[in-house]
Amino acid sequence: MTHHIIIGAGPAGVIAAETIRKHAPADRITLMGDEPEAPYSRMAIPYLLMGNINESGTYLRKTISHFADLRIERVTTRVTSIDAAARRLSLSDGSTMSFDKLLIASGSKPAQPPVPGIDLPNVHTCWTLDDARAIMAKAKPGARVVQMGAGFIGCIIMEALASRGVKLSVVEMGDRMVPRMMGPAAGGMIRRWVEGKGIAVHTGARVDRIELPPPGLLERVGAAIGLGGASAGGAMQVKLSTGVVIDADLVISATGVKPAMGFLEGSGVMCLQGVLTDEHMQTNVPGIYAAGDCAEAFDQVSGKTIVSAIQPNAADQAYVAAMNMVGKAAVLKGVTQINVLDTLGLISTSFGNWEGVAGGEHAELVDLPNHKALSLQFDGDVLVGCNSVGWTQHVGVMRGLVEGRVKLGEWKDRLMADPTQLMPAYLATAQAQGQWNGAADARRRS
Repeated sequence: MTHHIIIGAGPAGVIAAETIRKHAPADRITLMGDEPEAPYSRMAIPYLLMGNINESGTYLRKTISHFADLRIERVTTRVTSIDAAARRLSLSDGSTMSFDKLLIASGSKPAQPPVPGIDLPNVHTCWTLDDARAIMAKAKPGARVVQMGAGFIGCIIMEALASRGVKLSVVEMGDRMVPRMMGPAAGGMIRRWVEGKGIAVHTGARVDRIELPPPGLLERVGAAIGLGGASAGGAMQVKLSTGVVIDADLVISATGVKPAMGFLEGSGVMCLQGVLTDEHMQTNVPGIYAAGDCAEAFDQVSGKTIVSAIQPNAADQAYVAAMNMVGKAAVLKGVTQINVLDTLGLISTSFGNWEGVAGGEHAELVDLPNHKALSLQFDGDVLVGCNSVGWTQHVGVMRGLVEGRVKLGEWKDRLMADPTQLMPAYLATAQAQGQWNGAADARRRS
């Protein structure tokens, strides 16, 4: 009987375990997670903060007996190292466990900046259910909250915090919001939109230090303004590189994530930006696979290996890895590079190489009064990337053109002159290249 161990109980790990069980009913499956809760979705945490769901609403599977019914053994532990040659894991409690096939689906972890004071009690990441509980206890209406980071995940957290009625300040090192998804015009547009909702935004700034006020200062200030020595100042002071000082009751660190792969050091499993895999999601060590946010997979569209930490990729990669683990050939067709973001009601999207390629051309349309922007990036007559703000009509078409690498021919010049002509361009070129069904699907999605 083959023993499959899966490191990581997020979406990739759960999908892989279920796929293995479906195709290998007699095999042993062990699903390892380092948190005591039932497997849950980190992307559901903002909805928990908003009050739209309770904790059980974050769970990936809704019945208590789901994994037991599938004979998937759940183990709460942390893997400290892997001996690939011996097919053995070392665990945080000092024990070991042997495997025949291994899937590394350990996901990501927050990338904490080296800021003095980052370990103070009321400074939190927003990554686990424990984090969410701590944040909800402090993020009450009127509480002063400073958020470090205004990237994709940061903007989702920002919206959740804003819904709680806090006084929110956001600090972003980049020169614009969502700098790894949006160009200057679009990122600036998102900033103006957010500021219009009453949120203070500091771009081109970093947090230099988080401090507690000097002992006795709060009492002296309170007494001076007639509060009888009550605490009137901020629980913390957040000092920015620009010289600005912000009083805060709560600080959220949302400065990005990185693949969780430190336990692989010395294992012989090759890691670059992530855990390097082939088209079967197998690493350089036969029988050891990777999937999800920790995996660096080959993208046939761009022709390079990339880490793209979005849930559709986790699902696809987990399925491919699991099928190969049970001896059924499966190949990853590509790595989706898509972000769709709702920032306080303003929809923005990013597809493919949105920054463009060397020697490529681009077209941009900016409508500041209406908070709309559209940017198209070309490599020859192929649309290789695009992003948009407030432009939702042709989202499916944009994705189809980029992922399909459709040759636009004369339509490239038409799009350079008027980027809004995406739908007729798609229909004309896709039909000529035998992709009519894809165009129809894109039209239905738009």
